[in-house]
Amino acid sequence: MDLKLQKGDYIPDGVGGLLRAEGREALLQRVLFKLTARRGAFPFLPELGSRLHQLGKVPPAQRQAAAAQYAAEALEGEALTVESAALGSGPEGAMVLTVNCLWRGEPLPVTIEIV
Repeated sequence: MDLKLQKGDYIPDGVGGLLRAEGREALLQRVLFKLTARRGAFPFLPELGSRLHQLGKVPPAQRQAAAAQYAAEALEGEALTVESAALGSGPEGAMVLTVNCLWRGEPLPVTIEIV
């Protein structure tokens, strides 16, 4: 079981412990973490995270394919299937990525802003 996170902080349970995430919620937390963490930022886990932060260096015509590749790379080893990834524009020109995953036969869409 994973500990629950909210805005990067663990959530207290009110009795001196911490709340735990299970099942779909735990998976979603791991997926979001792996997509937003920069690959190579953790010296003892060099394969953890994604290269999505590098999309700005990729030519615009190749960004969609690169985003799908980087997302699939980051989520390798998770008990889900990455079905597709769609790159779009967000507020103030930011890139927004929606990764459509399948987990236990159910859709698990995840949307992140790439900064």
